[in-house]
Amino acid sequence: MTEKLTSYDPSEDLDSEEAIAVFMSEAFRTGDAPYIAHALGVVARAKGIAQIARETGLSREQWYRSLGERGNPTLRTTMAILRALGLEMAAKPAQA
Repeated sequence: MTEKLTSYDPSEDLDSEEAIAVFMSEAFRTGDAPYIAHALGVVARAKGIAQIARETGLSREQWYRSLGERGNPTLRTTMAILRALGLEMAAKPAQA
């Protein structure tokens, strides 16, 4: 008996501001910059990349270059994306 696997897109489950905030909080908790960039891309897909691209002033190519597998968005780009997604970055003391 073989099992048929289907593709899973986590953006389909990000249907509320709270779900998006939890998803991004967990991504930030990893401290893994490529994963955080990937997570931003997932959230952007959930919200609609075309709309977010217009709000940030970034072209679709810039989006994919910044948030792709080899992406390395600048802080300015990251902040623009977060604003467009309705999110903000916050700092708290690191746990030892």
